[in-house]
Amino acid sequence: MKIPKQVTVGKATYVIQEPDRVASCHGKIHYDRRVIKIGKGNTYGTYTDDERSNTFWHELTHAILHDMDSGLAYDEEFVSDFADRLHHAIKTAKFE
Repeated sequence: MKIPKQVTVGKATYVIQEPDRVASCHGKIHYDRRVIKIGKGNTYGTYTDDERSNTFWHELTHAILHDMDSGLAYDEEFVSDFADRLHHAIKTAKFE
């Protein structure tokens, strides 16, 4: 999946950055700066396209739940489980 350069959730437009690394994780969202970072890899190697795509959906899930004022935005287990399922559904979608 191609990672977008920006995405709008509610009234907030997030710029997507793709640094070589994101400290101690695959990705990060900064609500106040409206930035989502999707790392390209870590000290052990480069993330696969699939890992980066999953990270994008994970961070986008945070953004959506934050926009909804849901406490689930800070529940990493819920966000990971939901994003994994969203990533799989989009990856396996048939359009023809």
